Amino acid sequence: MTSIDLNADLGEGFGRWRLTDDEELLSVVTSANVACGFHAGDAATMRRVCAQAAERGVRIGAQVSYRDLAGFGRRAMDVPPAELAAEVAYQIGALEVFARAAGARVSYVKPHGALYNRVVHDEEQAGAVVEGVLLADASLPVLGLPGSRLLELAGKSGLPTVTEAFADRAYTAEGTLVPRGEEGAVVTDPERVVDRSVGLARDGAVTARSGARIEVRARSLCLHGDTPGAVELARRVRDRLTESGVRVEAFA
Repeated sequence: MTSIDLNADLGEGFGRWRLTDDEELLSVVTSANVACGFHAGDAATMRRVCAQAAERGVRIGAQVSYRDLAGFGRRAMDVPPAELAAEVAYQIGALEVFARAAGARVSYVKPHGALYNRVVHDEEQAGAVVEGVLLADASLPVLGLPGSRLLELAGKSGLPTVTEAFADRAYTAEGTLVPRGEEGAVVTDPERVVDRSVGLARDGAVTARSGARIEVRARSLCLHGDTPGAVELARRVRDRLTESGVRVEAFA
């Protein structure tokens, strides 16, 4: 039977402000990408989400990013490699404290926003992320875009790699994500998102913005938690996957 992991970005609030419905999404997903305080999140939020994830058996992932609270980690930044590596390790270490307190562990690492997109092609920044993961825990899987420099360098360094797809993001013909600033970058029609989810899980393919059918082989499917109706959409995706004969289970 075909299987797929469902991941979502969680803990993306700060202080009294909350962006995602963490508790409800944790009842649907199998892996939680927890913000580690650099693009969103704070100590109390990290602790709460880790406790809730552990209680539900959801795997905890460190969602590392550039230090960019004001821009939600979506602004391009040039960070020296040594500094970026240290900041990646720092974020993983901070989340690990709260994961252990909840009786769990950090199970994987995923970059966020501008950093995620940068390490698809930028070898220097990708290498810095890999170095940061190695500093924190050389056994941690790295979640990223198929064919990215990040996964290539992570694999060469001995880190486990996991490929990821996006049902609600438009793809270029080259298999990369259409930048958020461009028209049509985010797929908003719920039924289309559900159909794309099944296609990615069962066929390993999706229709690019150009209309071309491209291969996207992924072990994990990202469901964005910061979009309107995110919880209901996530439930619909999971239900349709199960109805289509796809087993939903964590990769880690």
